[in-house]
Amino acid sequence: MERRHEVLFEQLNTYRGELLNMVEDVTEEEAEIVPRGFNNNIRWNLGHVILDQYLWIRVLTKEDMPVSLAFNQWFGYGTDPSHFTDETPSLAELISLLREQPRLIEQDYRDRLEEEFPPTDMGMHTIEQVLVRTIFHEGLHMGAIIAIKRQIKEQ
Repeated sequence: MERRHEVLFEQLNTYRGELLNMVEDVTEEEAEIVPRGFNNNIRWNLGHVILDQYLWIRVLTKEDMPVSLAFNQWFGYGTDPSHFTDETPSLAELISLLREQPRLIEQDYRDRLEEEFPPTDMGMHTIEQVLVRTIFHEGLHMGAIIAIKRQIKEQ
C-alpha cells in the first residue's frame, strides 16, 4: 500500500476516534434532543456520518452497503429525527457501527483505492477521492455535534 493510502486510513481512524471521544459522555436522552435553532440531534448526525461514507462508496461502486437501506430514510440528506422509527439504531448501536466502519472500509477497499469508476456528479472517480470527501464531511458533523452539546449544557 502506498504511503498516501496509509495516511488516508490513519486520518480516517484518527478523526473517527475524535468523533467517538466527543460522544462518549452523551446519554441516550441527550442524543435525542434537538436544540432550538437546530434541525437534527446528535443521534441523527452520527447516523448520517455512517450513511454518508457508505452511500458515496455505493454511488461510485454500485455495490451494496453493509447497513440497511432504511438508513436513507432515517439519516439521509433532508431527513430529521421525525423520520425515526422503532427500527432506527440507538445511540449505542450507532457508536458500535461507527467504531467498526473504518476497519470494514479499509478491509474492503485498501487494495481498490485507485480503481477507476464512472465519475459521480461531484467528479469523484476513485474510492480514495470519496474517502477524502467523506472525512471532510465527518468534520462538518463533528462541528454540529459540538454545537448541539454546547446548547444542551446551556439549557
